Amino acid sequence: MRVAITGASGNVGTALLRRLAAEPDVTVTGVVRRPPVPGAGAPYDGVRWHAADVGHPAAVGALTEWFADADVVVHLAWQIAPSHDRERQRRTNVDGTAHVLAAARRAGVRRLVHASSLGVYAPGPKDATVDETWPATGVAGSGYSQHKAAAERLLDAEGDGLAIARMRPGLTFQRDAGAEVARYFLGPFVPTSALRLGRVPVVPHHPALRANAVHADDVADAYARVIRSAATGAFNVAADPPLDGDVLAAEVRGRTVSVPPAVLRVGAGLTWLLRLQPTDPGWVRLAASAPLLDSSRARRELGWQPRHDARYALRELLAGMAAGEGTGSAAMRPR
Repeated sequence: MRVAITGASGNVGTALLRRLAAEPDVTVTGVVRRPPVPGAGAPYDGVRWHAADVGHPAAVGALTEWFADADVVVHLAWQIAPSHDRERQRRTNVDGTAHVLAAARRAGVRRLVHASSLGVYAPGPKDATVDETWPATGVAGSGYSQHKAAAERLLDAEGDGLAIARMRPGLTFQRDAGAEVARYFLGPFVPTSALRLGRVPVVPHHPALRANAVHADDVADAYARVIRSAATGAFNVAADPPLDGDVLAAEVRGRTVSVPPAVLRVGAGLTWLLRLQPTDPGWVRLAASAPLLDSSRARRELGWQPRHDARYALRELLAGMAAGEGTGSAAMRPR
C-alpha cells in the first residue's frame, strides 16, 4: 500500500509514521515545508520526502505528481504559528486543503483522510457528549476553529469522486511534542521550571473549561485503521476522562482558582497583543465552547480503542514540556 502524507513530520504525522512503520507492506511519501535531514532517525528514515508549501498555488502541480501512485492521501498539513499572521495561516489551512483536494483529483487518488478536530464543532455541552452529527460550523472568534470548519466545507463540495474520511480527535498529546507545544502556546517568556519541579501553584478552573484529549499514538492507530478500511465520513477520536482544572491541578500538584473564561480571554488577548505569549484569545473561546466527544463510531466501525487514558496523555505532554522533548524533524525539534 502506498500512502502520501502532507504534514508528515508534525505531532500527529510523527505518531502516524511510527504506527505505519509496523506495517511491512506500506510505503510512505511525506510532503512538508521542511523535510527531515537524512539520518534524522526513526520514524523519519525510510520515508520518501518532498518539500512544498501546500498553501502556494504552484504546489498543486508538484502534489499531483507526488500523489500519482498513492492509494491513500492523508492530509495533516496545518499551521497555527505565527499566531499574529492570520492570512498566512488561512493560506496554509484553507487554501492548502483546496490545493491538496485538487491534486488528489488530478492524480486519480481514490481515498483521502483529512485531519479535522474537535475544534470543527459548533459550541456544545460540557456535561454530555456529541457524535459526528453535531453541527460542524466551528466556534466564532476562534481562527483555528473557523479554518477547520472552512476546510470541511471544501470536503463537502467534493461530491462522489473522492472517498473521504474525516478524523476529529480531541487535544492530541505525546511526550515528543513537549517542546513544540511550549513554543506554540507558551512562548519564550513563560518558564517551564515549575513543570520541571512537578508543581504549578495555581490552575484556573471553570465548568466550561473542559475538553477531550487523546494520546498521539492512539490517534495514529485510528488513522491507520481508516487507511486500511473503506470507511468514509467523520470519526470522533477521544479518550476519557475529559480534562479540566481539577485533573490538571492533580497532575501538577497545584490548587484550582475559579476564573471566568471572559477574564482569561482578556488576559490572553492583552498579552498576545503585546507579544508576550503566542496564544490568542480565540483558543480560550474554543476551550470554553467545544463540546465533549462521543467516539462510539470509531470503536464500533474501526474496532478502535485507546490504549491510554487522557490523564496519561496529559502526563506525557507535561513531562515532555518540562524536559523540552522533541524529535529529528524541524516541526518537532527539541528545546
